[in-house]
Amino acid sequence: MKIFEALRNDHDKQRALINLLLNTHGKSDVRNEYYQQLKAELETHAVAEERYFYAPLIQLDNTVGLSRHGVAEHHQIDKYIAELDDLEMSSPQWLATFKKLAHKVDHHLAEEEHEFFQQAGKALTEKDKNKMADNYLTEMAS
Repeated sequence: MKIFEALRNDHDKQRALINLLLNTHGKSDVRNEYYQQLKAELETHAVAEERYFYAPLIQLDNTVGLSRHGVAEHHQIDKYIAELDDLEMSSPQWLATFKKLAHKVDHHLAEEEHEFFQQAGKALTEKDKNKMADNYLTEMAS
């Protein structure tokens, strides 16, 4: 498996959790459970992605800008999560903030998959892509 497939698989999980959350209402056990799952998924994904995908690519001239942009978006996602953690889940503000998070995550994933993966694919060897995937998957499983 190459790094792009590994990342896309996790992106699909994130999209699914976001869609499930958008169909919940008020403060409920279901909303809380999906939110905790999404939060954990986003946090572990960002750490592993930054370590095993962005870090090597930030070293290359033709991918440094996109790498920095991706890391910056992870920080924006973290800020939305922190805001959500401080809000009452049953409040209209929680849902409004969650929709901002959902939009940012969707934008980030689409940008990675449709722009950055193509650039990175040209910059990396097949061996690099496989090793990155192995390291990423190991980190995600721990």
